Amino acid sequence: MASVSFKNIEKSFGTTKVIHGIGFDIVDGEFVVLVGPSGCGKSTLLRMLAGLEEITGGTIAIDGEVLPDEGRKLAQLRSDVGMVFQSFNLFAHKTILDNVTLAPMKVRKKSKAEAREKAMSLLERVGIANQADKYPAQLSGGQQQRVAIARSLAMNPKVMLFDEPTSALDPEMINEVLNVMTSLAKEGMTMVVVTHEMGFARGAANRVVFMDGGAIVESAEPAEFFGNPKTDRAKDFLSKILKH
Repeated sequence: MASVSFKNIEKSFGTTKVIHGIGFDIVDGEFVVLVGPSGCGKSTLLRMLAGLEEITGGTIAIDGEVLPDEGRKLAQLRSDVGMVFQSFNLFAHKTILDNVTLAPMKVRKKSKAEAREKAMSLLERVGIANQADKYPAQLSGGQQQRVAIARSLAMNPKVMLFDEPTSALDPEMINEVLNVMTSLAKEGMTMVVVTHEMGFARGAANRVVFMDGGAIVESAEPAEFFGNPKTDRAKDFLSKILKH
């Protein structure tokens, strides 16, 4: 069954249409990477799936349930979607442990003990359990992003979204975040990732979806997309970014 289904998605900002009739399905446990030039609509698509951006036309469904426009049902479905941004968006005045336990206690109504136990196991999983009592400012960028991933996972999401999660990081910190994402993919987490890390996309993803001008131009397995792109637009894009 499709975990996520986009049907004829349109998005306009005022009179400017930025997404043009996008439709595709993501099956349970699939890891899809969205690539394409800046401004092509990748992040907007992700934000619509997370319920952070209104859909102008079409529908998005998660496990067969269509995202409503507003209200309690939207909030409930949004809590099934974990999102990790470029900036870590951690609460500066709360410890790492408190950052991870807050939503499960408030939204999922978990007890403090249950939330803490889960949080510590997730911090262990992303390799920073020993930092639990520190505050975000005391951690490196890579560590903060791993906390952000743990915080999203604490909600037991059905799908995880990553919007250029390494773009604000120093080069030596990028791999520590990509390694966590790779291990999540191996464990069967349904993931949609916007990234410029083409080596990561090639090695870890199940499918690459190439967007340009608010539309899907090409969709293929990584080996096929990188090795034998079908469209001139994809060939041109790859020739520019794979030279470096």
